[in-house]
Amino acid sequence: MRRFVTLAVLLLFTIPFGVSISGCSKKSATIFCNGGDNGIPVGQVTTITLSPQIFGISLNFAQIGQVSTPVATDCKGTTESVSKYTYGTFLANGTPDMTIADVEPTTGKLCAGTWNRNTGGGIPDFTTCNPTNKSGTVFVIASGSGASSNPLPIFVHPVVTSVVLGPLSTDCVNDPATNCSPAAFTTQTTTCPTNPATGCCTTPVTSAAATAPTNSCASQATTGQLAARVYQGTPATLANNISCRVGHLSYVAQTPSVVTIDQNGVATAQQPGSTVITANISNAGSSAGFFSTCPPTKIALSIPGITGSSSATSIVVNPNNTQPITSVATDQNGTVLTGLTLEFESTTPTTIPAAAGGTVTPIFPGAAAITAVCQPPSCNPSPFNQIGLFGNGKAVTSNPITVTAPGSNSTNLFIASTNSLYLVPVDFTQPQIGAPVRLPYQPNSMVISNDGSTIYMGSSFELMTFSAVSNSLSTQDTTVTGPVLAVSPDGTTLVITDPIRQFVYLYNTTSGTSTTGTTGTTGTTGTTGTTGTTATAGIQTQFGGVGTHAVFSPDSQTVYITLGDYNPATGVTTPNNQLLVHSQFTGWYSTTSSQATTDVALGVPYVGAFFGGNPATARSYCPVTTISGGTSTTSSTTTHLYPTRRLL
Repeated sequence: MRRFVTLAVLLLFTIPFGVSISGCSKKSATIFCNGGDNGIPVGQVTTITLSPQIFGISLNFAQIGQVSTPVATDCKGTTESVSKYTYGTFLANGTPDMTIADVEPTTGKLCAGTWNRNTGGGIPDFTTCNPTNKSGTVFVIASGSGASSNPLPIFVHPVVTSVVLGPLSTDCVNDPATNCSPAAFTTQTTTCPTNPATGCCTTPVTSAAATAPTNSCASQATTGQLAARVYQGTPATLANNISCRVGHLSYVAQTPSVVTIDQNGVATAQQPGSTVITANISNAGSSAGFFSTCPPTKIALSIPGITGSSSATSIVVNPNNTQPITSVATDQNGTVLTGLTLEFESTTPTTIPAAAGGTVTPIFPGAAAITAVCQPPSCNPSPFNQIGLFGNGKAVTSNPITVTAPGSNSTNLFIASTNSLYLVPVDFTQPQIGAPVRLPYQPNSMVISNDGSTIYMGSSFELMTFSAVSNSLSTQDTTVTGPVLAVSPDGTTLVITDPIRQFVYLYNTTSGTSTTGTTGTTGTTGTTGTTGTTATAGIQTQFGGVGTHAVFSPDSQTVYITLGDYNPATGVTTPNNQLLVHSQFTGWYSTTSSQATTDVALGVPYVGAFFGGNPATARSYCPVTTISGGTSTTSSTTTHLYPTRRLL
């Protein structure tokens, strides 16, 4: 009996306690978008966005496309997940339509026509896009979680065969262009009376920007509205003009440093140069034309803080002191150009080098003339067939600045002979000559680096490298033989020719990132070098032929080489009319001269090469100054053969 009483007491205490514990749990309070106690709760999908919202998707007849992944958000802008979307196509009035464009209801895969359905024969649905050849605009809407997306315009049209840049249209009836389209600029649909036959507005859509120039250059920072004419088939006639049916074009500059283009086709001129403009439509790109930013017509150098026309271009600078130089570049319209990549060149870079930023720090006493060059491709670049048009693609040089560094120089001389195994150093500040250094082989050539620290000697057995600092032989390379013709100003590259193997080599003197390319032969072009590979000292690239002379550009990026015919019986190389150029940007390039060339040299400022012969010739760019063939907006120009720095 006592046990039952105890059990009853325990039950009386346990049951209320359990009830009290379960009664403590409760759900989180629902938060509503309006901050009140009713309405749409936070976390519920309210907005679904399909992109590109404004410009939509353009498709050729029977082309297959894909709607972008929808983005769902709640009333607070927080991204929410939707387990399933349903897609449909509608006309502008909301009527469902699958005859212009069709969409797979569960995946958003588009068809510019009608998808196959219930075909039979084991053919899955939505795998074949059947063309209806109906032009027009439909809208795709995605629905999910009780919300619907913005209508995404789908522009269906005949197959685009060409896009041509040109001026804005002023007559949408007889000369329709993209600025006649209801989808021309910033809004999804521009309200305008349209021509049912062409889909064009009856009058051009107004743009806030002026027309981008098509037969002249634009000054830096100026803006202009791009316009294009889009054609189906050939020829490019009014009957084939479909500019108002393709929707919104997007433009891309091949060289973005020359011009930037926003989503509405407004171009802003940036750095001097010209570039190809590609118009993207129907998931494809078409080269539409060119854009030109005006090059400098004048580059004025002066010494800051010095007034007067003569004193501002001449200065005395003590060795190891840095002297800044001011440069001001203007174009044909008087616009002061900023951000130019100028190359500063010195007539005596060994003693008074010029830095890239426009400063001069003399290393040794002497004198030099400093000039600035706006030189392609780093400054004022141009496509090959447009070089010279509007002044683009050409080098522009400044006035010289004369720098004098006072003091006395000591002179060192290194003497070697093709008939001796010894190299003798001579210091003219000392009363006796230096101790001869024995070489492993008799040299057949000798060049010294610009800084005077290293001497390179070729031979029939190996390349010998001599340190002028330690007066000793530093390295030997038996993998490359033949005379050394030149060393680059930065000391990283040698030109070596092997008359036995009939090759011209570019040789890396140190390990590091190099440019590699394929072998070419005389009269042909090797492949363009590619940068970014790490290589040890050795042959960088080679070209068939026997070199006689070579010279590098001041920036070490281009080398000019004259070739000859080697006679193995006599060991003599006779100059011929073959010329060879190698650029870090374009690789090997071979051409011919009208006569045998006996030597090659460069001037400062450097804009080309001078070749010895009878007569002597100078070679540089061959500028194009007129547009040939067709109209000014569609034609190409012709450039004659020329070997010049990097623009090959």
